[in-house]
Amino acid sequence: MNKALSTRTRAAFVLAALAAVGVVESIAWAGPQQVSEQGFAWKDGVEVYKKVCALCHESNIGPILLGENLDPAYIQMIVRQGNEAMPAFRASEIDDKTLEKLAEYISNTAADK
Repeated sequence: MNKALSTRTRAAFVLAALAAVGVVESIAWAGPQQVSEQGFAWKDGVEVYKKVCALCHESNIGPILLGENLDPAYIQMIVRQGNEAMPAFRASEIDDKTLEKLAEYISNTAADK
């Protein structure tokens, strides 16, 4: 019985890990990379946050960002370099001007209560 339980437990952990990797991969590939290839330009930082960042940062996958008073320069650095499970985003995916707007939005927006 213990062997069956441990096998099931291991299988559950493997499936959870694969699902987590799949979420990160789908965000990295389904987000701005595909749209930027079509000549897409982001409207503003709010749009980027809602369509890219919120997928993880509003669903308990990544840390909460809004209301944390994060320094805009720090946000820009993390977006460009990535951090742990978060992929880096190139300027071809989120241009520098939009990244500045995104960082200001995250830095200045209060958390939802």
